[in-house]
Amino acid sequence: MNKKILVGGQAVIEGVMMRVPGAYATAVRKPDGAIETKRHEFTSVTEKIPLLKRPIFRGMVSLFESLKIGLGTLQFSADVAIQAEEQAQGKEHKEENKLVSGLTMAFALLLGFVLFGFLPLYITTELLNIEKKAFAFNIVAGLWRIGFFLVYLWVISLMKDIQRLFQYHGAEHKIVFTFENGDDLTIENSRKFETFHPRCGTSFIFIVLLSSILMFALIDTAIIAIVGNITLPMRLIFHLLMMPVVAGVGYEFLKVTSKHQNSWWGRSLSAPGLWLQRITTKPPSDEQLEVAIIALKTAFGDSFDKYVGQKFIAEAVE
Repeated sequence: MNKKILVGGQAVIEGVMMRVPGAYATAVRKPDGAIETKRHEFTSVTEKIPLLKRPIFRGMVSLFESLKIGLGTLQFSADVAIQAEEQAQGKEHKEENKLVSGLTMAFALLLGFVLFGFLPLYITTELLNIEKKAFAFNIVAGLWRIGFFLVYLWVISLMKDIQRLFQYHGAEHKIVFTFENGDDLTIENSRKFETFHPRCGTSFIFIVLLSSILMFALIDTAIIAIVGNITLPMRLIFHLLMMPVVAGVGYEFLKVTSKHQNSWWGRSLSAPGLWLQRITTKPPSDEQLEVAIIALKTAFGDSFDKYVGQKFIAEAVE
């Protein structure tokens, strides 16, 4: 019987972050070809508070912890790139580079809110007179949101730096597959695996977009029943407040589909997310696979040897 283990990862700037039981580590390729690593011990709050291990709650916690770890590791990879640039340009550019990095992050968050939060609701409100028809309104708004998401992915996939990021995403998936299959973590062994993984964060986001249609419709129905009316600001506020719950539902949905990948309905439900990974993952180079291998080995640290050659069922949402 296959053993279960929490393992997953994330692509960062010229590198990969891998998360394993009790720790996570990031490996980044520097311009001179060297690989810089950083490891952190980590224990989920669900291990300290049993209630948070229950369905829905565990997904909410996973979302916040993944965001915190993801932003931290992304910043680390950016710092490595900035340090290399400073050495080439001179230290006088240090503060300027930090400012640009901070402004870029703020702009990305604002763009995400506008594209996936405000615009779908605003367009649906302005174009159609269905504000009080909760399910019809949220189906239309949800389709706008999914449309914006697909266009956004396609546009950024044309950028050279993002294409590199997507290659590292593919490398991360191949190494996770290699580990789960019980093969030795080598570049040669990992080449045979696909870049599409059923538990990828891309699939999770798409599932959240779908589940949000039903969840937001139920929320709007309750507001209309209690207040008698609903406005655009009210929708924005309540939808934002309920996003953790929506993410929790999406997390449970993803766990169910990942456990039934061999059934026709499991494959059908996971198909859209896997299709999206044709955009968000690209075939990696051997050098990128090497970075992903080092990230996973660094994350395990001294405990790596006891996992070699075993087959696993990974339960992490990346």
